[in-house]
Amino acid sequence: MKKICGFLLLVSLPAFGVDAAMFRDDPQHTGVYDAGGVLQLHGVKWKFHTGGQVISSAAVLADTVYVGSNDHNLYAIDRTAGTVKWKFETGSRVTSSPAVASGMVYFGSYDGFFYAVDAASGKVKWKFQAAGEHRFTAKHIHGAQPVSESLPDPFDFYLSSPVVANGVVFFGSGDGHIYALGAGSGNLKWKFAAGDVVHASPALAGNTLFVGSWDSYLYALDAASGKEKWRFKTGEDHDIHNQQGFQASPVVADGVVYVGCRDSNFYAIDAASGEKKWVFNNKGSWVIGSAAVKDGKVYFATSDTGLLYGVDAHSGAQLFSFDNKHWPMFSSPAIAGSTLYVGTHEGKLIAFDLASQKPLWVFQTDGSITNGATYTKPDGAPKYDAAFGDDFYDDIVSGVQKMMSVGAILSSPVVVDNVVYFGSTDGNLYALN
Repeated sequence: MKKICGFLLLVSLPAFGVDAAMFRDDPQHTGVYDAGGVLQLHGVKWKFHTGGQVISSAAVLADTVYVGSNDHNLYAIDRTAGTVKWKFETGSRVTSSPAVASGMVYFGSYDGFFYAVDAASGKVKWKFQAAGEHRFTAKHIHGAQPVSESLPDPFDFYLSSPVVANGVVFFGSGDGHIYALGAGSGNLKWKFAAGDVVHASPALAGNTLFVGSWDSYLYALDAASGKEKWRFKTGEDHDIHNQQGFQASPVVADGVVYVGCRDSNFYAIDAASGEKKWVFNNKGSWVIGSAAVKDGKVYFATSDTGLLYGVDAHSGAQLFSFDNKHWPMFSSPAIAGSTLYVGTHEGKLIAFDLASQKPLWVFQTDGSITNGATYTKPDGAPKYDAAFGDDFYDDIVSGVQKMMSVGAILSSPVVVDNVVYFGSTDGNLYALN
């Protein structure tokens, strides 16, 4: 079997520090948080249990944490107590990470609607219906049987997370389009047709929107009109469709777009021209999470090889790698101060000291504590043969869910003040301090 595996509202408040009101904290998606972080783990401040896997990443604004769940709901949770303020039910799973701006929460659902709800009450303000959500689909995907049947990718976990700026909300859709809607009204301003599913989240820098599609292209679009400025071609895999497409969302820093791809490369692309500056090859392993960029260094994680890399932002030269014993990392790393936080499929959150290039501490989810031993080898690597039967598609889907039973962290950590927030496939949203 092959490869299993803007508007940023920054306010100073008496009781709380800088907020993180959207995916990756800012429209450029740098993943750098103005927060103290958790240098020494004291424990679980609170955990909130939903009725489904929490793949969505949280948004934090003032005294509320917003997050989606596979139980079809978006939740507003009291930041201090960890209790529910309200929940909003959609028609399907909410794996989109919400953005909060001007008193509204924006997010997508697998029911095919994009929602804007009141941040205080959870009442719907408007909803927009795209042409229909679906996962990336291909024949013989990942080498699965039956060969001639078109099958959805069982690793297409995420929906595009919105970015909001200048009264416009931008997001991608499984219908193959990137949309720009009026943030207050939901009226369509423009849409751009990519060649396939768009579940990566767009990044916004200046007047340009950057987003990748499963059609193997990274697009740069004029944010005002939706017109294409350039497109950047990545690898294709016409046989088993394993080594192709974008799940990762781009990061824009210092005039460069940094983005990982399922073709197993990590790219640095000139934001103005679309020309490749450098490429880092991951030797067959995907990059699903977004990178974090700080102080001339880029940090990203891989899937099958389970490696956390630090590379030079200018040249792409490797500075270090941390081996997570082949446990994949789809979670996007977050940086606060000199500490990087990243979740793993093993159901562990790692706090990694960038100075010493060693872990400070590791937190284990409830699912990992309960089920981790079943799917872990004595050497600490994933025990895939305990989950996957053979290469028949149904067995692959079943195996993926068995591996998720270890409380995998696909959600990206959010760091606000001295608390780290993240979701897990055990159904919990955790707040650690």
